[in-house]
Amino acid sequence: MTCGGRFVDADRTTFDTLPCCGIMSATHPGRREKYCWLQANAKFGLRARTLLDQDDQPCGYIEYLPGEFAWRGVEASGYMFIHCLWNHSKRHRRQGWGSAMVEACLNDAREAGMNGVAVLTREGPWLAGSRLFLANGFESVGAAPPDYALLVRKLKPVAANPVFKGGWGEKVARYGSGLTILRSSQCPYVTKSTAEIAETAEHDYGIKASVVNIESCHDAQNAPTPYAVFALIYEGRLVADHQISRTRFRSIMNKCIT
Repeated sequence: MTCGGRFVDADRTTFDTLPCCGIMSATHPGRREKYCWLQANAKFGLRARTLLDQDDQPCGYIEYLPGEFAWRGVEASGYMFIHCLWNHSKRHRRQGWGSAMVEACLNDAREAGMNGVAVLTREGPWLAGSRLFLANGFESVGAAPPDYALLVRKLKPVAANPVFKGGWGEKVARYGSGLTILRSSQCPYVTKSTAEIAETAEHDYGIKASVVNIESCHDAQNAPTPYAVFALIYEGRLVADHQISRTRFRSIMNKCIT
């Protein structure tokens, strides 16, 4: 690896010694849920890899698996699909670590004889932006509101493109009245956000939230947003498509009920 780092896979032997998506505390509920989620999805070819720098300090994280098992609102069979890719801190940016992680995923896709690698990006929070992937030969093959892009780096030029599942409005409408929180354990930060929103909804607005757990990749691929692993629906309308703070939730609700 030209940048001088090495990868460590998150498994039973390493998980407790590495930060999980930036979380190191063993008592953090999202961290423990994430560990269980990783173990449950390992049989589908999931790889969660921490990149260590020359001093053996964590500098990046990448998570990917075959596209038919992706926890996003996409159809990406035949492709390796990247869930997450990020650097641990600002000091690790612009040093080639991101490209090293992309290349590691591409190598796994090549060895598996796959069509290529796909990834969901956005310029908003909780997903990587498109710049790194475009710089590494990816191209956009689809867009979804408000700012999602589906990118692909093909290894087999004639392969069909991955696509968004779509039908977002109809899927949101299934949840009807009241407040619904859709959540999964794919992202450990969902746990805290779900608890805070449910508590605030009941305490501040007298609303009992319905929490719906996304239990499988099939559920995620048919979720009402491309991000899939978290959504907030109020009175049949999508009001947040990613995990949010208690303060942000109050701001949304104050507008909804006035």
